[in-house]
Amino acid sequence: MTIKHLLAVGKTATGGGDAARLARAKLRHAAFTLLPDRLVGGALMRRHLHSTITLRKIEVSIANWPARFDGVRIGHISDLHVGDLMPLPRALEAVQLLQRAEPDLIACTGDVVDLDVDGCEPVFAALGSLRAKLGRYFVLGNHDMLESTQRVVRLAQSAGLKTLRGEMLTVKGGLRIAGIDWARTLAGNAEGLRPIVQEGVIPHLLLAHNPKAFREAARWSVPLTLAGHTHGGQFALLPTRRRQPRDATAKTLRAGHYHAGDSHLFVTTGAGGWFPLRVNCPAEVVVITVRRG
Repeated sequence: MTIKHLLAVGKTATGGGDAARLARAKLRHAAFTLLPDRLVGGALMRRHLHSTITLRKIEVSIANWPARFDGVRIGHISDLHVGDLMPLPRALEAVQLLQRAEPDLIACTGDVVDLDVDGCEPVFAALGSLRAKLGRYFVLGNHDMLESTQRVVRLAQSAGLKTLRGEMLTVKGGLRIAGIDWARTLAGNAEGLRPIVQEGVIPHLLLAHNPKAFREAARWSVPLTLAGHTHGGQFALLPTRRRQPRDATAKTLRAGHYHAGDSHLFVTTGAGGWFPLRVNCPAEVVVITVRRG
């Protein structure tokens, strides 16, 4: 089959996936991941697989965070991309980093899957088995929706992850958690969030794969949004970790802590990758302590 035919394939008849996007993703993977590594005799992959996934701990102070949940610890994991760049043992190691940190709440902001759903089952099971008294939550990333959205949702839910697809839940004590599916554009993310906030009750915590969702979340004064997707670009001239939050109105939402008024965003650089090399942008899982103030 030619590249032209691969790109012209329509949506799959079952599974809620998108065959054309999956074909394009596999072509990109072959061209930008597998080929460069083969050209250097596998050196990139060896170095990548021996690099460390770090546990990052940060604290965020938010004026309109509910006082009852002052000090809550959120374990944030995103962009595992289980596949060539994230073999199963490495993915399970990343999940165990969160378990050892003992967070109160688990937030997975998508892209557990890289290209193929097969092989990801143990990772969903591990995420669902994490101990967290306020629950475990998951939203779909763009890669999760390539092969079979429905299968990914079933795996997540059967494992014990509460999959939020344009909806909001209230946990014991009154913390409101919302989540939206992946959308590429600002308008698409706004469309995903707007039905939730127009009900008149604003979530305290929004989970979204795409950081662009924060633009709409800030309009409604959502206290905290968690996102991934960017991988921090994987290449940075300076280390991506900064102590102070950046003003979101004039910055690309690429990595780290941003704010707009009383609304805050944290974008993780992710545990996995799209290319077997990171510069000044380490792979991470994150524990965020949220303070009111």
